[in-house]
Amino acid sequence: MKTSSAKAKGRRLQQTVRDKILSLFPTLELDVDVRSAIMGETGEDIKLSKKAREVFPYSVECKSMAKVAAYTYYEQAKANTPAGARPLVVFKANRQKPMAMLDLNHFMELFNDKGT
Repeated sequence: MKTSSAKAKGRRLQQTVRDKILSLFPTLELDVDVRSAIMGETGEDIKLSKKAREVFPYSVECKSMAKVAAYTYYEQAKANTPAGARPLVVFKANRQKPMAMLDLNHFMELFNDKGT
């Protein structure tokens, strides 16, 4: 994949996350409170104002890759999820903290009641 194509793919993911945050919190403004980092810019991939950070206290790093092993784990969790439950994957590497993975749309739904 060409470098420009890879950067465009990453940019699209950042813009998706930015747009989801803005849709959940209509009082936040595009490019004032929430913006996607310029490709190659250091720091967080989603830049948040102080106002935005108060309602969405997360530091977002976006990675768009052709293949991530975590999807295999997520598919297994989905296959084992009974009706009425949501799949959640907890994974851990040696000498690292356990991490939790869930669907982005579900994660954003957790904030639905806070967006107004």
